[in-house]
Amino acid sequence: MDNFDYPAIGQRIKLLRKRKGLNQTELAHRLNKSLRTVQKYETGEIEVSVAVVNQIADILDTTPTYILGYEASNAQIKTLSDIMDFLFKLETVGGIDFKIDVKKPPRSKQWECSISFDGKSMADFNTDMCLFLEQWEQERDELRTYASTQEAYRKWKEQTLAYYAATAVQCVEPEELDPDTRMQKRNEYLESTYVNPKSE
Repeated sequence: MDNFDYPAIGQRIKLLRKRKGLNQTELAHRLNKSLRTVQKYETGEIEVSVAVVNQIADILDTTPTYILGYEASNAQIKTLSDIMDFLFKLETVGGIDFKIDVKKPPRSKQWECSISFDGKSMADFNTDMCLFLEQWEQERDELRTYASTQEAYRKWKEQTLAYYAATAVQCVEPEELDPDTRMQKRNEYLESTYVNPKSE
């Protein structure tokens, strides 16, 4: 796990352990780890895997995201503009490539709009997005059909956020092109798409 402050993670583990009334030996026993390993977790000398973070969170009655120091956005969604603004922000994330599909009459019986990620795309994070969405649909379906509980769903969300918390992305606004460059790029696009399309 990159991009984490391990000494800070260790301090949170130590604080939570003490609040729970456990000593390092007891925590080590519950984790099936050595005392020295737990000591190194708490000093930040070694990396704590997401699987171990999940175990520690269960033992210490907290969330994996809290242990890792990940803070989800506290911005509340109050209007449709808030949702649309998030989608505009998604457009600036490097390593993610998505397509907007629109189906509506008369060409389609349904009026459906969706955002899709090609899992086989060369974009760095598209596979992760597809894996996440596939799992999310399964978890949502189990919740909607009463096969799972709200608690299990919340736990899955926490573990998922913890797993991806170390994966940094960069947001880049598209560059502004002068009119001549924009027209040149437009013509190149039209030619490659309609005149000389790549055979698949």
